[in-house]
Amino acid sequence: MDMLRGRVWKYGSNINTDVIIPGRYCHITDPEELAKYCMADLDPEFVNKVQRGDVIVAGANFGCGSSREVAPLSIKASGTAAVVAPSFARIFYRNAINMGFPIFESAEAFDQIDEGDEVEIDPSKGKIRDLTKGTEYQAAAFPDFLQAIMARGGLRGYAEERLAEESAPTS
Repeated sequence: MDMLRGRVWKYGSNINTDVIIPGRYCHITDPEELAKYCMADLDPEFVNKVQRGDVIVAGANFGCGSSREVAPLSIKASGTAAVVAPSFARIFYRNAINMGFPIFESAEAFDQIDEGDEVEIDPSKGKIRDLTKGTEYQAAAFPDFLQAIMARGGLRGYAEERLAEESAPTS
């Protein structure tokens, strides 16, 4: 995966999937349309402020609540490059991987990084650098097989590639 770099948008703990993408928008299947409502009930101006490559830094238990694949999809479609938090709800974690959206667990980064800071993330190493403050934090790097899923845009892309490889004629 490529290096990620962007401005930080900071939120608190227990950010629920119901505020990441409110239920009234879950019927939308087009990611670009879905992105227009990302964080709508928590931060109505988020979609107007966020720039491609920006990073959300949030508190513990990010993505709790309903199992909604559209939650990480709406964040990804908004142009946000990643989410950093001390912990993620397990179902959100899995859905993010399935959607090919990088997330990083680091309590120290949440404690020290401020909204508006410029950060750089090396997904292959789990290194999070706060370029504004000149500090660095370590998150767990994704194992190789999860990096492979992410590199193909998510589980669907990974599965399609694997199936194509297995069905390719051998000579």
